[in-house]
Amino acid sequence: MNFTLTDEQRMLRDAVAGFLGARYELTKSRAAVKSAAGWDPAIWRGFADEIGILGATLPERVGGMGGGPIELLVIAEELGRALVVEPFVDTVVLGAGLLDRSGGADDVLRQIVSGSARVAFAALEPGSGDIFHDVSTTARRDGAEWVLDGTKIVVTGAPIATHLVIAARTSGARRDPAGISLFHTVFDAANPPAGVEVHAYRTIDDRVAADLVFTGLRLPAEALLGAEGEAWRVIEPTIDDAIAAITAEAVGCMRKVLADTVEYTKQRHQFGQPIAGFQVLQHRMVDMYLELEQSVAAAYLAANSLRTAQPARARAIAAAKVTVGRAARFIGQNAVQLHGAMGMTEELAIGHYFKRLTAIEREFGPTPHHLTRYAALTR
Repeated sequence: MNFTLTDEQRMLRDAVAGFLGARYELTKSRAAVKSAAGWDPAIWRGFADEIGILGATLPERVGGMGGGPIELLVIAEELGRALVVEPFVDTVVLGAGLLDRSGGADDVLRQIVSGSARVAFAALEPGSGDIFHDVSTTARRDGAEWVLDGTKIVVTGAPIATHLVIAARTSGARRDPAGISLFHTVFDAANPPAGVEVHAYRTIDDRVAADLVFTGLRLPAEALLGAEGEAWRVIEPTIDDAIAAITAEAVGCMRKVLADTVEYTKQRHQFGQPIAGFQVLQHRMVDMYLELEQSVAAAYLAANSLRTAQPARARAIAAAKVTVGRAARFIGQNAVQLHGAMGMTEELAIGHYFKRLTAIEREFGPTPHHLTRYAALTR
């Protein structure tokens, strides 16, 4: 496997890093997430107008740059390093991926590229755990309309979304991948459409999310994305794209956490010398470095697998999620421990990164879920 970036990919990485380094310092970003809006719209506009990352991986026909999985990896890693909370994965990876694979939504994709649209994916439900094809929300025809009933939980990005993609069952049993359909609608959490209740909240990693209750939500016939009952073939690869993106994001987070920990141990003195001089702590930081390097390899493996067929893609994605989940927990916990009580204060970055790494370990299925998935694929 080739880990070498092309000149264009290095330029993309440097552009994203330079923008975030100049505009996304921790104090400003934490102030933004604690505001009423919960994010910084000016940063999102900069993503579109100044560095173009909202369209970097989208097709050229909608104004994107046509980039591939490695471009996604490069962007996501830098967003993780800066602890960006703006909904890049929700909109550009999940939302745009679902719309693009379903066909017929080029107008929304153009709005994503321009920064005027943000998409949330309403998928998981109470009792579904981490199984995305466990769908009880129903969609039935009523004349020229669709009527949706059900509940969706932890819809990340929903409070600031302009569009919603909803997974609902049009046929089949509860956990049957067949019979799931996707529906698209414009959305405003502050003024939701009739038939939608929005229960918004902030997650432990300072992102915005909501639980949504649909009671007789009426959508026009054209709200259906793709063929009725065949959405799983669209959802599954898009979720894999999102997992690859957050593994790269985790790598960026862990790079920052390890660097800050090493620097702190050089500055903190105990018994008349820097604690970095204690061999037992040196061994601990070497172990953290090894976990990070394994995660880098796993993230590249995941990205390179996205264009391959099943089951190779699923095995690589599951392996990456397990590797990164384990490393995120190990590096995060040890970084906090090496910082002592300072590690969980608002003033230091470590605690904020640890929260995001903890969330990533759970997002799109925790480590045990993907261990089970990997085992099933290798029988």
